[in-house]
Amino acid sequence: MGEAARGARLRAGLTQADVAGRVGIAAEVYGRMERGKMMPSVPTLFRLCLALRLSADVGLGLATAASVGAALWEGDSLHRDQLPEMRKVLRLLRRMSRSQLNLMNQVASAILPER
Repeated sequence: MGEAARGARLRAGLTQADVAGRVGIAAEVYGRMERGKMMPSVPTLFRLCLALRLSADVGLGLATAASVGAALWEGDSLHRDQLPEMRKVLRLLRRMSRSQLNLMNQVASAILPER
């Protein structure tokens, strides 16, 4: 999560404080998330993805930005309709243990094309 958030933040030319302000969290909390020291709650993850124009599955390491496509954030109605499915996936991921999340990441890495 942190690596993807940092990359998206830097591409957007934002500081950690900028992102934290947009998301509604303390800059110190965002810094810990970006360093991988903590995971955001699902509502915070949703706001973070919107603020950084980052797909949640990319942020969680389940897909590459290229495979998701920028259309989700550029108003493609087909992808906009998939937001409920994304929220469902996030709810399921939030309930998983760290070892289950690691396993999901390995499965996703195995089935997705090379970055």
